[in-house]
Amino acid sequence: MKLKAIAFDTGGTVLDWHSGIRDAFAAVGATYGVQRDWATIANGYRRLAMKGIVGQKQPAFNMDDVHYAVLEEVFKSNGLSMFKDADRKLIAAAWHKLEAWGDFAGSLREIRAHCPVVSFTMLPLSLVVDVSRRNGICWDAVISCEAIGFYKPDPRAYQQASKWLAVEASDILMVACHNFDLNAARACGYQTAFVRRPDEWGKEGPPDPTPHAACDFVFDRFDELANAIGELANGGPLSI
Repeated sequence: MKLKAIAFDTGGTVLDWHSGIRDAFAAVGATYGVQRDWATIANGYRRLAMKGIVGQKQPAFNMDDVHYAVLEEVFKSNGLSMFKDADRKLIAAAWHKLEAWGDFAGSLREIRAHCPVVSFTMLPLSLVVDVSRRNGICWDAVISCEAIGFYKPDPRAYQQASKWLAVEASDILMVACHNFDLNAARACGYQTAFVRRPDEWGKEGPPDPTPHAACDFVFDRFDELANAIGELANGGPLSI
């Protein structure tokens, strides 16, 4: 098989959003002496935000706007009326300060030695720039649905990413921990690799942890993916 580019989903596949957002809620709560199940609230917040952005077509807003807007409902539904607009801005800004999964940055450096690698994400460009610099992550490019105008899983997002890379879809490996993303990429001709992120949603566990049977490859860790890419570059098959 041949690969000319690798595209990574970024929000949950690369970034530990759950811990960062849970802790942001907890920090604000502590200033008011308020205790809640911050992990559950963070997951509910994530679901609302995803509902507000997935599949959007040329919206007048980006995911930063959604992260801020839906907090009004999160506060109301969780009895957090004491939280002020400044707190809302603080929690929304926490997305720009997330930590990456510990096995990613080093593995990315190994993969980039063999193949161009891009962040292909629904997150805004500015957010990916901020978290990448924070975590020592170096991409060859960031392709944001914000710039494309069509958000995953709209096929036009995957088609435009392929066009901008000047690479046939069949020569791109889409890497994610979410089946909805990989299924859509596969339907557009991409090869697909599922990388398990069992802690993405904290103790609750991911809502869709089992890779679709049609995935070309499945890995537990990013270093396994990096090793497989290295084998391919040296003339061996890309193996699970």
